[in-house]
Order: sequence, then C-alpha cells, then structure tokens
Amino acid sequence: MVEQAQIDELKRKMSEERDRLLAVLERLDDGEAAKPTSGEGEWSAKQQMAHLCEMETAYRAWVAKALQEDGASVDGVRGEPPAIPLPEANTHSVGEHVGEMRREREKTLVLINSLHAEDFERRASQKMFGSLTVMQWLRSYYRHDRMHYDQVRGVDPEYKPRYAGDKEPDQRRG
Repeated sequence: MVEQAQIDELKRKMSEERDRLLAVLERLDDGEAAKPTSGEGEWSAKQQMAHLCEMETAYRAWVAKALQEDGASVDGVRGEPPAIPLPEANTHSVGEHVGEMRREREKTLVLINSLHAEDFERRASQKMFGSLTVMQWLRSYYRHDRMHYDQVRGVDPEYKPRYAGDKEPDQRRG
C-alpha cells in the first residue's frame, strides 16, 4: 500500500521539476522558443510545451481509466484535447504556453488530491510503456518534465523513458 510519505514525495517532485522547467521556459523570448532545440529531435521549446500539455491530459485519462477498471488497457484512450495543439504550437506565445501548462497541472493536482492510498496501486497498461500502477503513471509527470528541462537547455536528457518496444515513437507523426 502506498503511504502518505510517498504521495507527499510525488507532489514535491512534481512541483520542483515543473518549477525548474517553467523557470527556463519563461526566460525564452517567443522567437527563440520557436526555433528547434538540439535535444528533442528538432522540436522547438513551444512544441515541447504543447506536447507536455497533451501528455498531461493523456496521463490523467490513463489514471482515470485505471481507477475505473483496474488492469485496463489505455491504448486509444486520449485525454481532453489540449488548448494549444502541437501543430499550432509555434503560433502561440511563451506566456500562453506557460499559462496552459499551469492550468493543466492544477487539474492534475486536483485528481491526485482526490485519490485514496489504495488507488495508487491500481494498474493500466499501454503498448508504449507496458503495465504501470497509478503511482508509476503519476511519477511520469515529473520525469517527463525533467527530460524536457534538459532538452530545452540543449543537453542530453539525464532521464530517458523506457518504452515497452525499446523504441521511442515519433509523437508528431501519430
């Protein structure tokens, strides 16, 4: 059973990693943020911000499905459409992206705060990542932020996700 200390640590890490990422992003001007970075397969910082919001909603949807049906497959489960779709990312300002990232994270924290200790043990599987507990899905948030923090700064990410097929899909192409 997940203990309160683990839940507190999850929320602390989510806050720390998001704050660190936003501090870097907020220093970018709109032109700089629209240029490809060297870290994320030529994605711009704005594209990475749109991607983070899209994944924020996806992780929430996957957690919700696990809560509804323990052991559920979440293949094909999508979160709510992001306010700024990835193809339109470079047409929006850094401020718009940062605001959207903050709004999405607030929704995630509401979800986390509604969970009971036993909810964190429920599972969902997804072809890209395999079978994970709700706690593992939620830890993906801060790990994902950590990875993009490095990428926006143009350094090789310290954290690299483990994909079930050992190959990262190109999420820009479906």
